[in-house]
Amino acid sequence: MPISGAAIRRMRQLRNMKQEHLAELLAVNQATVSRWERGILPVTVAQAMRLESIFASPLSSADAALKRLVEHSLSKVHLICDRTHRLLAASSARQSEWRLPLSDFLDRPLFSYASQEIVKTEGELVGLGWHEGQINSLTLETGANGNPHLPIAAGRVLWERIFLADGSAARLVTTVG
Repeated sequence: MPISGAAIRRMRQLRNMKQEHLAELLAVNQATVSRWERGILPVTVAQAMRLESIFASPLSSADAALKRLVEHSLSKVHLICDRTHRLLAASSARQSEWRLPLSDFLDRPLFSYASQEIVKTEGELVGLGWHEGQINSLTLETGANGNPHLPIAAGRVLWERIFLADGSAARLVTTVG
C-alpha cells in the first residue's frame, strides 16, 4: 500500500520536522514534499522505503538532549546542519551576540552571514575529507563579518562534526578564543 500524503504530513509533524528538512533527508526539494503531502505527486517505491525508514525510527531523545545542552551551554556555541548550515540550536551566550531574535535565524541557513575565512575553510572541507569522516573537528581563525544582524567577531572557532539520530550530520560551532 502506498504511503499517503496525509500520513507523510502527520509523521513529519509528529517529529516537529519542517518540509525543508525532510526534503534534505530525501535529496529532493521542499516543493516535492509539499506535492506529496497534497497528493499531487506520487511517491516512488524507493522514496516510500526511505520515508518509512525515517519515520520508523523513534523520536530521538538524544537529539532533544543535544539541543538542550547547546541551549543551556555557558559557551558561545551553536549547532547547524552540516550540509545546509541550517541553524538547529544556539546557546544564550551565542544569541547575545546577535541583533535579531533567535526566531529570525532558527531553522534557516546561516552561511550567508559567514566571514571570508569561514567561506574559504568551508570550500576546503572536501579536500580535507571532512564529509568522509577523515577529520571530525577543525579549529580556524576567522575575521569579523561586518554584518549588523548576525555579527561574527574575529577569533578562533572550533567546528565539530556529529551525527543526529536520523543519520544526518550536524556541526557544533564553538568560539574558543
